[in-house]
Amino acid sequence: MLITPGTFVRHPGQPDWGLGQVQSVVGDRITVNFEHAGKVVINSRVIDLELAD
Repeated sequence: MLITPGTFVRHPGQPDWGLGQVQSVVGDRITVNFEHAGKVVINSRVIDLELAD
């Protein structure tokens, strides 16, 4: 799965965070701005983000 800045994603373990838009990808670190959680840094080795429909 290719996640790039601008991609819309969801966190599988935190559905209440809502839709998120990827801000940056640096190595395994993905910064996502979620509707209800704000900016969160995700470790892609630990969490597999889901692409939004």
